[in-house]
Amino acid sequence: MKKIAVFASGSGSNFQVLAEQFPIALLFSDKKNAYALERAKNLGVPSYTFELKEFENKVAYEEAIVELLDKHQIDLVVLAGYMKIVCNTLLSAYEGRIINIHPAYLPEFPGAHGIEDAWKADVSQSGVTVHWVDAGVDTGQIIKQVRVPRLINDTIETFEARIHETEYKLYPEVIRELV
Repeated sequence: MKKIAVFASGSGSNFQVLAEQFPIALLFSDKKNAYALERAKNLGVPSYTFELKEFENKVAYEEAIVELLDKHQIDLVVLAGYMKIVCNTLLSAYEGRIINIHPAYLPEFPGAHGIEDAWKADVSQSGVTVHWVDAGVDTGQIIKQVRVPRLINDTIETFEARIHETEYKLYPEVIRELV
């Protein structure tokens, strides 16, 4: 079984879903107050956190992450609501071993606000994408995608909830195929 590290910046709902289905070697968060850290504690998953501002620059920050991943012999890095752009230091060390989930049907609505951007564009459907991470923002090779329709009676909250429900099914399915 491959050793998996999950990266999260916020609530960690995708992390929770994954940790209930796979042995997760560690959770990394770039936010010391991320609820994902509480979830990790409750699930008995080792967690680590440090913030970019604690380092001289992004290279030093990512070197510390690579050191952490290497120490734990991580095979696959799973970004699950990790809101930092992965740069060359981490990308080159873990090339072809970092995946991300995005709450839109890429290449539509890349970036930090995929759901909100799709809602504002008044599209009839959006979706969820799992992709390999590359140097661009949500531009890596697509592994799997699922469309999520926008229903007539949807509010942004119900639309967002259905997108997240789709994420909770799609991400474990893709990880199962990869490991």
